[in-house]
Amino acid sequence: MCMDTRAFDFMVIGGIIGDLLAYLDVTLLVALTSIAFGSLLGMVLAGIKMAGSSWGRGLVNIYTYIMRCTPSIVLLFIVFYGLPVLVRGLFNYSINDMHRAVFAIITFALLFGAYISEVFRAAYQAVPKGQYEAAVSIGIAPWQAVYHVILPQAARIALPNFGNSVINLLKEGSLAYTIGLIDMLGRGNMIIAQHYGAYGIETYLACILIYWLMTLLLEAAFNKLELHLSKGTAVKVKKSTASWFSWHWRGGEKHGLEY
Repeated sequence: MCMDTRAFDFMVIGGIIGDLLAYLDVTLLVALTSIAFGSLLGMVLAGIKMAGSSWGRGLVNIYTYIMRCTPSIVLLFIVFYGLPVLVRGLFNYSINDMHRAVFAIITFALLFGAYISEVFRAAYQAVPKGQYEAAVSIGIAPWQAVYHVILPQAARIALPNFGNSVINLLKEGSLAYTIGLIDMLGRGNMIIAQHYGAYGIETYLACILIYWLMTLLLEAAFNKLELHLSKGTAVKVKKSTASWFSWHWRGGEKHGLEY
């Protein structure tokens, strides 16, 4: 049967969007779960890079290098086809019936953890060490100094790169359809197949619109969070500016004042 060559129909996109949104929960489940486990993995890897033994740092650096050099779809296939073989060989247990979303989550968590470990490490090391030493010198416990002084500043530094990594993972998660997971893109390919190749452009444009909207929402959320974390710095700047105007209004050096 030949493929339909009908004209592009813009009005079809609205109906397709409604059909795709029914599978949005699968897409978000894979993305959010991968981000959660990947962030935990990234924290552990970053800690080993900064405070681990030399061989531990070496192993973590090798793992990070391999993950950053491996295409997402290649790792996804290795996990999907290779992990069941590995588990059967080691434990004589079959995981072939496991939900495909689990394989996608494992894959993207491994990738996200490798990428985000470098973000966490760089952000933590960007905070001056003198702040930790000053906090401990006035009687604050070491763990409190890290939790209340270092980590809030490191979080603000890491937030822009963390947000970019989250958005990238959300888009890379669309590759999960290649192992048979029916998420938004998987459902889109089913729509095209059901119409013998028709509505391909409309379907992919509908996918683009949904991902574009999710990206905008994520960007707005991270921008708002970054503004909230930077609020203390903004207050200090305003206070300093007000002090300058007060000093200048009173005559400054004319009255023997120093700013």
